[in-house]
Amino acid sequence: MSGNEIRARFLKFFAARGHKVLPSASLVPKDPSVLLTIAGMVPFKPFFLGNIRTEARRIATSQRCLRTNDIEYVGKTLRHHTFFEMLGNFSFGDYKKAEAISWAWEFLTDELKIPKEGLWVSVYREDEEAYQVWHKRAKIPEARIVKLGDVHNFWAIGPTGPCGPCSEILIDLGKEYGCGRPTCQVGCDCDRFLELWNLVFMEYDRDSEGRLNPLPHKNIDTGMGLERLAMVLQGTPTTFETDLLKPIVDRACQISNVEYGKDRDSDLALRIIADHVRAISFLMFDGVLPSNEGRGYVLRRILRRALVQGRVLGLCEPFLHKLVPQVADIMAEACLELGEGRKDIVKVTLGEERRFLQTLDQGMRVFQDLVASLIRKGQRVIPGERTFELHDTYGLPKELTRELASEHNLSLDEAGFVRAMEEQRLRGKMAWQEIGQARIRTIYNRLAREIETTKFEGYDTHKLRARVVAIIKGDELVDFAKQGKDVDVILDRTPFYGQAGGQVGDRGVILNEGVRLDVIDAQRPVPELIVHRARVSSGAIEVGDEVEASIDLARRLGISRNHTATHLLQAALRKVLGKHVRQTGSLVAPERLRFDLTHFAPILERQLAEVEELVNEKIKEDLPVETLITSFDEAKRIGAIALFDQKYGKRVRLVKTSDFSLELCGGTHLKSTGQIGLFRLVQESGVASGVRRVEALTGKEAYEFMRSQEDVLARTAQSLKVSRAEVPEYVARLIKRTKELEREIKDLKRREFLSRRDELKTRAKDIDGVKAVIAQLEGMDIRQLGNSADALKDKMRSGVIILGSVIQDKVGLVGVVTKDLTGVLHAGRIVKEVAKVVNGSGGGREGFAQAGGKKPDMLPEALKLAPRIIASQMKR
Repeated sequence: MSGNEIRARFLKFFAARGHKVLPSASLVPKDPSVLLTIAGMVPFKPFFLGNIRTEARRIATSQRCLRTNDIEYVGKTLRHHTFFEMLGNFSFGDYKKAEAISWAWEFLTDELKIPKEGLWVSVYREDEEAYQVWHKRAKIPEARIVKLGDVHNFWAIGPTGPCGPCSEILIDLGKEYGCGRPTCQVGCDCDRFLELWNLVFMEYDRDSEGRLNPLPHKNIDTGMGLERLAMVLQGTPTTFETDLLKPIVDRACQISNVEYGKDRDSDLALRIIADHVRAISFLMFDGVLPSNEGRGYVLRRILRRALVQGRVLGLCEPFLHKLVPQVADIMAEACLELGEGRKDIVKVTLGEERRFLQTLDQGMRVFQDLVASLIRKGQRVIPGERTFELHDTYGLPKELTRELASEHNLSLDEAGFVRAMEEQRLRGKMAWQEIGQARIRTIYNRLAREIETTKFEGYDTHKLRARVVAIIKGDELVDFAKQGKDVDVILDRTPFYGQAGGQVGDRGVILNEGVRLDVIDAQRPVPELIVHRARVSSGAIEVGDEVEASIDLARRLGISRNHTATHLLQAALRKVLGKHVRQTGSLVAPERLRFDLTHFAPILERQLAEVEELVNEKIKEDLPVETLITSFDEAKRIGAIALFDQKYGKRVRLVKTSDFSLELCGGTHLKSTGQIGLFRLVQESGVASGVRRVEALTGKEAYEFMRSQEDVLARTAQSLKVSRAEVPEYVARLIKRTKELEREIKDLKRREFLSRRDELKTRAKDIDGVKAVIAQLEGMDIRQLGNSADALKDKMRSGVIILGSVIQDKVGLVGVVTKDLTGVLHAGRIVKEVAKVVNGSGGGREGFAQAGGKKPDMLPEALKLAPRIIASQMKR
């Protein structure tokens, strides 16, 4: 039974039992407190909490998931993955344990024909109800129902949030998969008792204090790994031999010319690569791009981890991008859109691979410098924190560092490396908890359930009367706040736009008789609430007060100007660069706008000029900016642009600018494009692989920027004593003349060296029968030194040459060994030792090497050391 067939049969089974079948949600959750979709229930978290009501109380999905907490086990066990599909059926206050258990047992044993005698069940030790349902209704013998504690049978999405007791269905794969211990049984960490299906009885919401608060209704959340089920039904030894992964392994074998099943290390590398390339493909498909933070950092680490595994297979060039089409082909039935986006994913992957291989090479140089420093100090152990730095920053696996160290008779501080790794994990965990709590505190979750949703009325008015429904000071609800206090205030209705979709929050004031609150920001910690971050400037405010809320209208106008301009900018970029352009991030502030987009090369000056001209053309046309409410499906049908990471309900807001731009957007806008006044692009840069950033100004800010540029041009013209129109031509002539003079200087130096070449040859020293020219030349860069050494080598025929020079307070060193001596002398090792004296590093091949240094005054001493280094190599 193929993976596609298993998925289809699962969904059909539960559709026949009243479940609404939904497509997989993105790996990027709508819930800002969750980094990635780690389980099938993540998209439905608001339903479990009771924050949002759902018309369908029974749902079934095959959800794409991604976890990295067990990444070190991927490939080593038969079941661990970063990316996987989770088959799940859910009940939101509808059916209970009895139905969930009965249907799960029926699907596995009747529908899929898995032998009952091979299946075991675990239940939470305090869940007598589930135990009795398994025993009496499903007829499972008591001997095959195991009671376990919190670690195995109490499931939670994280430190806080929905949770509850669970019951697992496991299959006994046989003793050959076990650990061999007499105590091996259900709950053991080995592979013998494989968890197939986890039935979670979602009943509680754990708060930040660890308290279990009952949810508004009891729910069912089940999850079954498609890859594990395919392994059982297809009779493969691991999940990596199933039809969901084996074609990727086979393609990697073709690329590397390695045969699967012949070598343990190669097999491990192939499995890790196959798993990771699926994660890479789907993270990018869901809009995540490599970066140094958040989800982008997760993607970058997975990609680099897979790339390092390629070295085990002898692959030192980019190869992961070649596996993306294989992933798209396998997943075509479940996700046809992945195939449509494969070209973009291939481009981004290839760019990231090339970038990391350069970093890896840099890591090798850092390693060489580290070894030289340790040897100089007489130390024989590489500190754990330095090994971890090579691993974490430069991508050198510990195993590779150990192997390289052994070549220099060095060892690793293994315990120190483990400590550094654990410290990093702890920092990451703490940072994540801080981010999560900063973004969405438990108190706002609770308030969202207890009070009405804040009504935003700021599209049509900038001032209105409202009622104070909550005041938060720190993490506590309070009834009132006095002068001088910083508080978060929630109103029943507001004109303040809460930061969202790249648009910053409004500022303004909240007034009452004798009371003034200066609002410095407006945020949406949860979708249902707009929170006014404010300071009580005078008087005191109480819950229940009627107040007047008024935004800073001039600031709002600047924000709206830049938001409308952002829509024009995106449309212009898509027209000039192509339809592959998609927004990956933005900032809409009163003074400027920033727009991040998918594009695979720097945007050319002529393209930027075309974009700017097109936007200004639409501004001059004074096109109307209209908004309308429609269904999400209808918006997609008519071609509206949506953001991958935004939450859209059944009804959506469209912002339409004539026939030029059509986007789903909840932000504030102008009435017509002419109100923008002027648009000016000021910067273009790269922020990640496949992501470019453009920054722009509008209105008064754009005019002032152009005036400042004019002033710079005027001052430059005055300095050069030419007109402003003549500046470009005059500067071009200056640059041309400067280059000519530089070439003349280089030519003079070359001639000077050639005239001294015979003299240098006659000054060659005899070191144990080998001629050696060791000299300091003046004012030569590393290329000129290399050319000089080559010219001298042609004259000498046999010997060794070490040349050094100082230029711009830096030392350059070059070493050459003629071909007849390369078996005895090694230029790279000689130069490397010489460079240490000038606080430098470098190396190279037997015949040619170069290095740099930071202590010019030590160059004479370094060159004096060269004869001894050459002599020591001659004696080996």
